Amino acid sequence: MFKAAVLDLPFPPRAHPDRESAARLHRSWLDRHEGLAGALAPKAYDQWDVPRLAALTSPDCAADDLALASDLLGFYFLFDDGFDTTLGRSPAQVAEVCARLTALLHGDGPAPAARTPVERAFADLWERSAEGMSARWRARSAYNWEWYFACHPAEAAGRVSGRFPDREGYLALRRGTAAMETLFDMIERLNRFELPQEVLHHPTLRRMRQLAADIPSFTNDVHSYAQELARGDVANLVMIAREERGGTVEEAAAEVMREAQEMVDRFVELSDEVPGICDLLGLDPAGREAARRYVDGLVSWIAGYHRWEIGTGRYGG
Repeated sequence: MFKAAVLDLPFPPRAHPDRESAARLHRSWLDRHEGLAGALAPKAYDQWDVPRLAALTSPDCAADDLALASDLLGFYFLFDDGFDTTLGRSPAQVAEVCARLTALLHGDGPAPAARTPVERAFADLWERSAEGMSARWRARSAYNWEWYFACHPAEAAGRVSGRFPDREGYLALRRGTAAMETLFDMIERLNRFELPQEVLHHPTLRRMRQLAADIPSFTNDVHSYAQELARGDVANLVMIAREERGGTVEEAAAEVMREAQEMVDRFVELSDEVPGICDLLGLDPAGREAARRYVDGLVSWIAGYHRWEIGTGRYGG
């Protein structure tokens, strides 16, 4: 790990107490969806400790919903790793895979008997995620999932070209493939509330959400740098920073972490404005509580993900 690879987080550590129970349920889910993990050995997967990430990022949800959080996180990682094969260098094939998954969101995907292991796993996750949520939430979440899937062919094309994207192009792609908007939608689902639209789309909350999404992406690029370098990936901010500014890899990584720290500090400043925003919007007590819980969810993602990535075996921790 790089020397400057740890953020100064002003958030106290929090974790869900039912991690072990969720881990057992998650292992059962993986067994039911045999084939999702490809050739990855169970022992290697266990070193990632996905249920710990779920416990750190969703500390307040019900125990059953913590299992759903674990299953979703496992899907993201295993789906992403499926493109580390030759498939990930065939944009047309990647587009076909992702189009079939997107179709499942809208009820017109492949029939159950014709689904791949990845499609069966995602169909299960989408059904469980949408349960009890409003049509408005489902439409928003479906859009964000489509954005996530649709960015993978572009990422595959970048691998084929071998060219470093510029910073602006990188961020446009990374904000899709990171899937953070889908994860932030799940703050509401896992904690059984929905945020009033006037709060969700308020400029300050939108800025906070973007910061909360970018922070994990920036730090992840530092922690996953060695792996991505070895397999020839170019969509990594450490690589891009070094290409554009020169200097050593260590200096480039330190610069990425410095920017991430600035985003943490800015997020904290903006979070202090939320109570006043609730006043100006005239929110009732339920709306205020939803806003508080949503901000807490963003905090849990910033803090929980970083604490997990420092020690997970996924990145050699």
